[in-house]
Amino acid sequence: MTEGLRERKKRQTRQRISEVATALFVERGFDHVTIAEVAEAAEVSVNTVYNYFASKEDLVLPPEEASPQRLADMVRARPPGQPAVRAVLEHLREEVRRRERRLGLTEGFGRVLEMMRATPTLTARLEDLGREMTDALAACLAEETGAAPDDPLPRVVAWHVGCLHALLLTEIARRTAAGQDTGEIAGEVLRLLDVAEDVLGERMLGYAVREGETCSE
Repeated sequence: MTEGLRERKKRQTRQRISEVATALFVERGFDHVTIAEVAEAAEVSVNTVYNYFASKEDLVLPPEEASPQRLADMVRARPPGQPAVRAVLEHLREEVRRRERRLGLTEGFGRVLEMMRATPTLTARLEDLGREMTDALAACLAEETGAAPDDPLPRVVAWHVGCLHALLLTEIARRTAAGQDTGEIAGEVLRLLDVAEDVLGERMLGYAVREGETCSE
């Protein structure tokens, strides 16, 4: 569906506020910048900032980029005939190739990463988010496969996928902090995903082949 003028303006305003806020946080530290200062720098009202972002942390980790449903959504979107874990692997590969911002594969992310690591509320938010992603994926897999409540398999599969996702982000962060450019990092992360696929094995890779409708949110 084509984006209308109103939707485009809202998206552009949201993006500008987030970019202005992130620049201020990097320059002065997350805890030393107020929402009022973000609003002033972005030339909007405080109410407008809160209309787009429910919390200060959302300015750095927007819900559409840092959603608890992220991994489950990759599974829901897969085509018929594709297993769940392979769908996640292919989705992650595409994000790496596109140098997605949500993975940190953008120029200047190193300074943003340093700011986030220095902010306890943001690091705690990331840890909670990782757990929520794994839980949501486990629930999705259990629903789709019709697993019994006491069946551990959906949770085991989700745990492996969640750990792989966390490893990917950690590797990007490590290489970013070491000063590698995004192209080099992307190549190494793609290689990491290939190795992970080899290690996971066919039982994991062939789990939960989509036959019809996928799990609901």
